[in-house]
Amino acid sequence: MASSQYTLPPLPYAYDALEPIISQQIMQIHHQKHHQTYVTNLNNALASQASAMQAQDIPALLALQQNIKFNAGGHINHSLFWKNLSPPASPATDINASAPNLKKSIDERWGSLDAFMDAFKKTLLALQGSGWGWLVVRAPGQGGASGKRLEIVTTKDQDPVDSKDGTPVFGVDMWEHAYYLQYFNNKAAYVDGMWKVINWAVAEERFKNGIETSSLLKL
Repeated sequence: MASSQYTLPPLPYAYDALEPIISQQIMQIHHQKHHQTYVTNLNNALASQASAMQAQDIPALLALQQNIKFNAGGHINHSLFWKNLSPPASPATDINASAPNLKKSIDERWGSLDAFMDAFKKTLLALQGSGWGWLVVRAPGQGGASGKRLEIVTTKDQDPVDSKDGTPVFGVDMWEHAYYLQYFNNKAAYVDGMWKVINWAVAEERFKNGIETSSLLKL
């Protein structure tokens, strides 16, 4: 297992497929540079971990933990993020046709899709520094939920959603590299645009089946 390597997953669409919402330049840099760096650094950290375990070097093992957490989180989050997106005006971006069960639950939880989108936007724009905003579904017992329940949560830096907090339905990357070359400091415009490229078909599948975050990180 020590010789196994994580690899950069291909995008499920062309680099220019999300224009004009997300430019080809951003997608190429985000995928080929940023996500690739998380994968490369994760592989290097795991190789160092294997060497440290063989040498029984406890201080080295402890020093590697944050590096592994950060880069593994970056790999998990981005692997989900690419699947979260679909070209604008494609069938998957129509929530009514592609996610009827999720749409019903959103309406029940927030009153309307517009109210949910407003709440999600406020949460994203309130993030300080780098991080992610997520719609998660909690099974009974997760996060204190008495029944299946949708929630909006955030994670810092590249932390993935903790399994105890729910299963991510979809996430939005709020690191500057995800939008700055196109939107500069206008984060609100970036968030507004994201609703035109959310893949509601994937969100519906995750909502119904409760796919665990850990399943995104497979060798």
